[in-house]
Amino acid sequence: MSEQRTVVVTGASKGIGLATAKIFAEQGDLVFGLSRSQGPTVEGITHMSVDLSDGAQIEAAFDQIEQETGRLDVVVANAGITKDQLTVRMSDDDFRTVIDTNLIATFQVMRRAMKKMMRQRSGRIIAVSSIGAFLGLPGQANYAASKAGVVGMARAMAREVASRGVTVNVIAPGLIATDMAHALGDERVEAMAAQIPAGRLGTAEEIAGSIAFLASPAAAYITGAVLAVDGGMGMGL
Repeated sequence: MSEQRTVVVTGASKGIGLATAKIFAEQGDLVFGLSRSQGPTVEGITHMSVDLSDGAQIEAAFDQIEQETGRLDVVVANAGITKDQLTVRMSDDDFRTVIDTNLIATFQVMRRAMKKMMRQRSGRIIAVSSIGAFLGLPGQANYAASKAGVVGMARAMAREVASRGVTVNVIAPGLIATDMAHALGDERVEAMAAQIPAGRLGTAEEIAGSIAFLASPAAAYITGAVLAVDGGMGMGL
């Protein structure tokens, strides 16, 4: 990029978040990764320890970033968790915890980003949902609800800020080769992979590349969109 941007990525210590932070850093952007655990040392990425379930910590982190850089150009709301269980066995706590992390914390991150971007009349917000929001995979009632909520929320936000030069879009990854997928177990992953038209799992780098596109000048006229990056798993959503 010809001009260095300030980029914030949540859940940037590993997986899709880390791959996304890296691709922006490679483009010469100034990247801040927000996550509970410290990510690996990568040139161009500043890792900040933030409990994303704490709205006050989110506010403080964004305040610090804006004080240091004066801008906020791209925010990727990626952090998410799973607590899979069949619905009849799922506890209220497991349902609430996933909603709190995947939906409410994402709302708080995106709301905070919008405030700065609306004032500067420019910005890109990209939320990471999941193909599971549309397919409704068994054992993931909490996860599907949280990720479907992200889609509806992002589209409402997109309408609110489009006239201020701010875009809000959603990436819906399919089955990606990350720790979250491996936690499902080899047998389940193999069974799911067999249903993917592309015949394989995706990579974190492929998701990161799609996110980078939505943050690029080429995507300036795209807002309120859901981009499925899933090897055809949710074809037709």
